[in-house]
Amino acid sequence: MRNDDTIKLTKEKRDEMLSAIKNYFSKEREEEIGDLASGLILDFIVKDLAPEFYNRGVCDSYKYMQDMIEDLCSIQK
Repeated sequence: MRNDDTIKLTKEKRDEMLSAIKNYFSKEREEEIGDLASGLILDFIVKDLAPEFYNRGVCDSYKYMQDMIEDLCSIQK
């Protein structure tokens, strides 16, 4: 992922994720957090953590495609 790329979320997806964060804190930590706190957590995850998962997905996809190309080449006559 290039430095100038940021992960864009739709309003619906962002709201869904904020709700998931609030639910997590409520169930797992027995804490109630508000919109601001859950928004800051989500922003941190998107900015600082998500790129690593994205890059891992890109690398995994690349390896998968390489393996499939090797399989395809193996059927040559």
